[in-house]
Amino acid sequence: MNYLSTRGDATPRRFCDILLEGLAPDGGLYLPAHYPQIDAAELARLRAVHAGQGYAALAFEILSLYIDDIPAADLRRLCEKTYTPEVFGTPGIVPLKPLEPGLFLLGLSNGPTLAFKDMAMQLLGHLFEYELARRGTELNILGATSGDTGSAAEYAMRGKHGIRVFMLSPHGRMSPFQQAQMFSLQDANIHNLAIEGVFDDCQDIVKAVSGDLAFKARYRIGTVNSINWARLLAQVVYYFAGYFQATRRDDERVRFTVPSGNFGNICAGHVARQMGLPIERLVVATNENDVLDEFFRTGVYRVRAAADTLETSSPSMDISKASNFERFVFDLLGRDGAATRQLFAGQLPRQGFFDLGGDARFAQAAARYGFESGRSTHADRLATIRRVHAECGTTIDTHTADGVKVAREHRGGAGVPMIVLETALPIKFAETITEALGQPPERPARFDGIEDLPRRVTVLPADVQQVKAFIARQCDT
Repeated sequence: MNYLSTRGDATPRRFCDILLEGLAPDGGLYLPAHYPQIDAAELARLRAVHAGQGYAALAFEILSLYIDDIPAADLRRLCEKTYTPEVFGTPGIVPLKPLEPGLFLLGLSNGPTLAFKDMAMQLLGHLFEYELARRGTELNILGATSGDTGSAAEYAMRGKHGIRVFMLSPHGRMSPFQQAQMFSLQDANIHNLAIEGVFDDCQDIVKAVSGDLAFKARYRIGTVNSINWARLLAQVVYYFAGYFQATRRDDERVRFTVPSGNFGNICAGHVARQMGLPIERLVVATNENDVLDEFFRTGVYRVRAAADTLETSSPSMDISKASNFERFVFDLLGRDGAATRQLFAGQLPRQGFFDLGGDARFAQAAARYGFESGRSTHADRLATIRRVHAECGTTIDTHTADGVKVAREHRGGAGVPMIVLETALPIKFAETITEALGQPPERPARFDGIEDLPRRVTVLPADVQQVKAFIARQCDT
């Protein structure tokens, strides 16, 4: 399997090359040259694998369709090492829970940092360590987080041989629990940089550093954000696992609703659908920062200025530049790299938006690719948390509440299950849960007192050169 850039660079690259590279040299994002197709017989076989051998075996089957430069025995071992009950707290890894007739919650937050990011990041840590050992080299990982990616990456990479992590986060904009998870880590290979700005400033710095090819090469810079294809690929697996749990026959269709700010989690659903998984609709749920909802309603993709990015009670979606969105637009435009480059490297930086509303291909976003969208507010969040708790006895986090609220507005016909992807456990957003329910959510014992632990973090302005200088100091000493 070869990979190409969304901006036109078709230089053949294999999986392990792009695993360590992150962004393509032309600034685009990597995608496979084609999506492997799953026919009815293969879907039935994968269902049997999942039922008989479990999640790790299913992960191996899906990943092996895209990874042919790691020996099969090694890839299987990496999957088995990653997806264990000891790491994810349950034999099923991603249990499906009914909320009400036809509406389900896919549990993705049972990993080490209590967020769905663990599902891919734990695998990524093992893949990095494996490939770096094969090549006898090191990697400096540069990432940006609005809340959960950072802790998931750091917990996956801490102590890994040959790896340093430099994680940028918006100073003061994560929940206290999220900050404590990251900043309390004392591992020498973990470096937290709190950037004076919003998440989009952090993401812009990551892209700028990755775009400096000389600096990137000298300091061996890689990424763990969902701009890294390996992250997104690992997430494709749980769409298959959710489908198999919600259905009994392979001709049944389902809908997924995904809380999304950066478009990575739902982009994995897009890939699964393109492979042939019978997904009727992919519903994007946003918070008040509704850039994605605006696009799927109007065809206009309009980024917001930092000052206009709202601080909400679902902070991991306080994003106005959805990094993975470029992958979907590339497919929407018929995989036209030149047209994608013109939009994302031309119009968007120059005028702050682009408009596909008048393009006939925009209609395909729903008709061909199955996308719909909706929006949730703080009041909606509180009401949904209360309702789910009262009716189901389940406490959900704020982002998952956005998903449930929007899912209820986009239910399909009778017999079409709607699956909401859980994003995190509620303890990560205790203040809002307490506001909604009058009591704090349950806290796993291993996190007792985490907010009181010593912190290791450096505050920097939103300045590319200062971040580069920090990385250089750590790597040159």
